[in-house]
Amino acid sequence: MTRALLIVDVQNDFTEGGALGVDGGAAVARGITALVRGGAGGAGAGGASGVSGASASGASAAYDLVVASRDWHDAGNDNGGHFAGGADPDFVTTWPVHCVAGTVGADYHPSLDTSLIDVHVCKGMGEPAYSMFEGVTDDGSRVASVLARAGVDSVDVVGIATDYCVRASALDAVALLGAGAGGSRAGAGAGGVGAGRVRVLGDLVAGVDPRSSAAALDEMRAAGIEVV
Repeated sequence: MTRALLIVDVQNDFTEGGALGVDGGAAVARGITALVRGGAGGAGAGGASGVSGASASGASAAYDLVVASRDWHDAGNDNGGHFAGGADPDFVTTWPVHCVAGTVGADYHPSLDTSLIDVHVCKGMGEPAYSMFEGVTDDGSRVASVLARAGVDSVDVVGIATDYCVRASALDAVALLGAGAGGSRAGAGAGGVGAGRVRVLGDLVAGVDPRSSAAALDEMRAAGIEVV
């Protein structure tokens, strides 16, 4: 089994003090670094659930590939209606300005050790984009191609925000790889993709809203994604 870690949008604007900061975002950044380094630190006290990420989830600290995405929105336009502009954002489909390319808000959170990342993905350039599978790498590749070239058949998903970009990325991952033995989606083995397996590490995600985050996790489980 070749396993990848998908790190979704752990950026300054999505963590405490940012334009769209969520509670627990900084702790998620620390926990992901601890996980990939092989420590048992996890999200820790004050994190997404207050439980050690590596030990509580049972995830191995060893990954064959680490892929991280960032929102990388254009300056000077509303990015296909993603930014609310002069109107009040509804915080569902329209948002305040955030993660503009080249700004501090678009940078990875400083507690995320970027030296551990193998592949960087940018998304949302001039358009709304929630899933990291909508983005591109520095050489223009899509995440699906990156995973295929590396022979990845299993992924863990972590990051921000549970109810938006984590949800979209995990659902795209299970559509690509299948639910595998650990999931419950009917027919996941069709077409030979059932060996794939997708997990969301529940201690290493943070959401915008508790209710929509819980609903997103339920939707992911129904799709055959393990939430551990």
